[in-house]
Amino acid sequence: MSGSNMIFTSQHDVDLCRLAANGERRAFGELVRRHGSGVRQLLRRMGAQASEADDVAQDAFLAAFERITEFRGEGTFSGWVKRIAARQYLRRLQRDKRLAALAQEAVVDDSHGGATQADGRIDLDEGLKTLSAAERLCVSMCYGAGLSHAEAADALNLPLGTVKSHVKRGLEKLRARLAPPGGVALEGRRENG
Repeated sequence: MSGSNMIFTSQHDVDLCRLAANGERRAFGELVRRHGSGVRQLLRRMGAQASEADDVAQDAFLAAFERITEFRGEGTFSGWVKRIAARQYLRRLQRDKRLAALAQEAVVDDSHGGATQADGRIDLDEGLKTLSAAERLCVSMCYGAGLSHAEAADALNLPLGTVKSHVKRGLEKLRARLAPPGGVALEGRRENG
């Protein structure tokens, strides 16, 4: 790594955003390096295939670069770019006319059994695969991208109650699936409404 690139690795995200807003492309490159895999992981959890997650993540970072002056540092850069990516993925779903099918999808077959664990570790990705597409999408948006239920409902163009129902059912299924054998189900996170 060259000396000039090492300068950026020691900078805080907010400082990198400020530098990028002033035209320093390498500063934004450091932000992409830091947060690219997290954005792609969120998109995969929302249901995107690997290549689609790569495409949407790239589009999200391009949009973030174009709008970098809008980032005020009031939240994390990671959360900001994940919200951009989640909204772009939803627009892609709407454009493909798959969203209507997601909202109408029946409950997934629960024949998968208990939690998938390797060496005692909980596998969230495997747990998410057992949810219906609508539940996975709503849970990922509200807990992976950090959107409120109302923001997710707006982005999905669904009634707020429908989003809350998908999130509630999805979280209940995840808690039951990811509970330790013979143990207590996972404790809930904050109310996200």
